[in-house]
Amino acid sequence: MKNQEFKKSVNHKLVDIINYVPGSVVMKAILKKKTGTVVISSFDIGETLPSLTSPFDNLIQVIEGEAEIIINEESNIIEPGSMIIIPAHVKSMVRANTRFKMLSTVIKSGYEDVII
Repeated sequence: MKNQEFKKSVNHKLVDIINYVPGSVVMKAILKKKTGTVVISSFDIGETLPSLTSPFDNLIQVIEGEAEIIINEESNIIEPGSMIIIPAHVKSMVRANTRFKMLSTVIKSGYEDVII
């Protein structure tokens, strides 16, 4: 399936971009560039993203439900309208104690001299 790009200059309601799928984590790229990505995800209750370490900081914003973000074995409950930054090079895990949707923004380092 071809990755469909979102229309630019059009208002999109975040919670409607992605649906829940029973027993699944669903991810959809909103923006995917070599300098970073913005991904929206939905997690059904009981689902997890396994523990991983990323070379880049990851900004997590919860837009519906409640997420448990575990960073260096410390649990953080993130509610809608709240955010947390998962630091680069640190073990983290995402757990769905309830269904939730989140927005993940990764800006890759190494482009500090580029003016946006």
